[in-house]
Amino acid sequence: MAFDAVRHHLFISRDMHVQVVDTRTGKLFGEVENTDGVHGFAFVQDRKLGFITNGRANTITVIDLDTLKVIDTIKAAGPDPDGILYVPALQRVLVSNGHDNSVSAIDVVSRKLVSTMPVGGKPEALAADSHGHVFVNVEDKGEIVEMDGNAGTVLAHWSIAPCEEPSGLSIDIAHERLFTVCANQRMMVIDSTSGRQVTVLPIGGHPDTAAFDPALKLAFSSNGADGTLTIVHEDDADHYTVVQNVHTAEGAKTMALDAKTHRVYLVSSQFAPADAATADNPHPRPRVLPGTFEVLVAQKK
Repeated sequence: MAFDAVRHHLFISRDMHVQVVDTRTGKLFGEVENTDGVHGFAFVQDRKLGFITNGRANTITVIDLDTLKVIDTIKAAGPDPDGILYVPALQRVLVSNGHDNSVSAIDVVSRKLVSTMPVGGKPEALAADSHGHVFVNVEDKGEIVEMDGNAGTVLAHWSIAPCEEPSGLSIDIAHERLFTVCANQRMMVIDSTSGRQVTVLPIGGHPDTAAFDPALKLAFSSNGADGTLTIVHEDDADHYTVVQNVHTAEGAKTMALDAKTHRVYLVSSQFAPADAATADNPHPRPRVLPGTFEVLVAQKK
């Protein structure tokens, strides 16, 4: 999920297509078709462009944000493009290539690949500071990798043990703090200048996304296994407090933040038991019950 703050549009990945909801009305604004294995979104507002990663198609779809019309398709630098981030200072979109152990950079003017950086494991979510440094969670290594987004080089590998399988990543740029969420029910706060572990906080199971609201000084983790949204307050740069675990819905593991209204959007469905395991699908997921997909909205009172 991602929120286009200019148009008040919520982008929701639906496996083979994208649904775009107008959050002012709650109505469907439109759809983007042919996004096989869609993962993530990045918005280049000064050019009115959206970039969408398609994991199974190994492509990045480029759309006009006003009309949702597809204007370009970029071949990914590696298989399974997943996490994606636009860095305005660099005029580049960074893409995690999940099955290639690399992060690639695309120039938003030419829409051409300009660099690919090996990160030594499966990259997930990305974040960037104000100095041109880009950070990525490496899921199978329990690391954060720091990169020079301008030079296209890897600067450091930071172990974040005891974090296991880090997925979502966000940043407080002002205080230079990264928030990474882990499969073993931890949120790690990391100093983005050194990789120093600041603190560890408890969260729910199966988190997939992290977000940070700088005005409210709140970090969020959406936890699909137990259907909660963990809210962490930044007391100061080195001290943090879990202030609430909001009940959401089972399966609500992804989210998008509207930092202006301080709303968090999540999605989930009701589920039927998973099909029996097969050789082709040894770990089947529970089946979504038709007609039960919904958007959830959480907001500070």
